[in-house]
Amino acid sequence: MQEEKAQGTPEANPREGGGESTLTVLVATAVNALIAVLKFVAGLLTGSAAMLAEAAHSVADTSTELLLLTALRQSTRRPDRRHPFGYGKARFFWALIAAVCIFVSGAVFAFIEGIRAMLGSDAEQTLAWVAYAVLGGSFVLEGISWLQAARQVRQESASEGVSFSTWLRTTDDPTVKSVFFEDTAALIGLLLAFGGVALHQVTGSGFWDGLASVLIGLLLTGVAFILGRTNAGLLIGRQANQRTLYAMRDALAARPEVDQVVDLLTMTVGTDQVLLCARLDFDDRLDVASLERACVEIDADLHARFPDLEDVFLEPVPRADPTMRRRVLDRYGGAGAQRLRDGLNAAD
Repeated sequence: MQEEKAQGTPEANPREGGGESTLTVLVATAVNALIAVLKFVAGLLTGSAAMLAEAAHSVADTSTELLLLTALRQSTRRPDRRHPFGYGKARFFWALIAAVCIFVSGAVFAFIEGIRAMLGSDAEQTLAWVAYAVLGGSFVLEGISWLQAARQVRQESASEGVSFSTWLRTTDDPTVKSVFFEDTAALIGLLLAFGGVALHQVTGSGFWDGLASVLIGLLLTGVAFILGRTNAGLLIGRQANQRTLYAMRDALAARPEVDQVVDLLTMTVGTDQVLLCARLDFDDRLDVASLERACVEIDADLHARFPDLEDVFLEPVPRADPTMRRRVLDRYGGAGAQRLRDGLNAAD
């Protein structure tokens, strides 16, 4: 969630249509498809293992972009009886599959081709200028895609008031993150391929070409691991970012009907979609009708202040209940449990 949202400033919901994310993915798809063809032609003409590895890299990227487009389309489906919390996590699932695709169709091929070139007999390199021309053109095209992804990351991070790297680390939009990391890896991979082709031409040894291919495989493995870990965490159920969590806690604590916020559970159920469960110790002077009215008003207030909230569940609980205290403290554990324990004791 963005800081403006946390402060209650209304704005358009980016999940409706996903326009900017869709544009970023479409640009990356078109660029990678074109580059893949050029690299395969160059790899076949020159016999360069690094060029063939880069071609596989671009094929993997193109496949992942198509998966990300599927993710964008499916994640915007409305909730229904079978999926009452919506289809937001479809974006995380398909982004995870895309990360696996990067490794299987890109990294594995690069490893095989690189090891074959390193262990095989030296083959004469032909038409090196074709490789250089394709690598140069690919760098320009990849740069266009990378600039689009970087521009969106800058815009998103600026709107949320966080740094570029922090946004990449904490975002719940795996599509933009995937494109940015893929394009960054592509630019680095092109430099590695250029070095492999150049060293092969200078030394006459195919070892350097093969080494460049292996390094490209390692690069793709690293990207696949980062993206896979991110999307696995989102699929398992990651909480909302801490700033939003604290803002919601403060909003609940400020309500005159609430004596104490006992527990606050959040889960990201899609990009810019958060589920909230709050356990509250209400003022004992409230009668049943007043308690029901307070819950309705709190729900409306939270939805107005935090547009990313999908559903809000409020549970009245006594803060001194030993079973509830133990469950809350056990969940947070360690220093977090001690801080929470101090807060609960102070409220008694």
